[in-house]
Amino acid sequence: MAAQLQNVWHLRKVADASAKPCDICYKPTTSVLITPDQKDHFYICPGHLKDKGFCTPLVDEAEVAARKKKEELDREIELIKKEYEERLKKGKKSKDSKQKGKEKEEVRDDKAGSSKDDEDDKKAEKEKDDKVSQASM
Repeated sequence: MAAQLQNVWHLRKVADASAKPCDICYKPTTSVLITPDQKDHFYICPGHLKDKGFCTPLVDEAEVAARKKKEELDREIELIKKEYEERLKKGKKSKDSKQKGKEKEEVRDDKAGSSKDDEDDKKAEKEKDDKVSQASM
């Protein structure tokens, strides 16, 4: 007795050049339903594949769960990346504002300290001149 044909089919796509007419409506199609052992096949258009009375897809629960988990992880990773980038931007802004504040303080100190620096320079020059004059005597 011949082996029974399982009612399990895999959807395959063929090249546009290899398109053949749908076995039901005769429209050209690139979708082929084929058995796992590749002994039987038939061309079927995407419209008939969507028909719930014609065929239903087998759903692998583990694969669907893994895909959902991966999508959730990807979304979470994207959120974390965005938060990190925002923190970096805020950190740069605060550093920039701190540096500007320090620069302003330095400018203020320089204005007040410039007279002190001038006095220090004059004292240093006097000391040099005194040493040179003492050495030459």
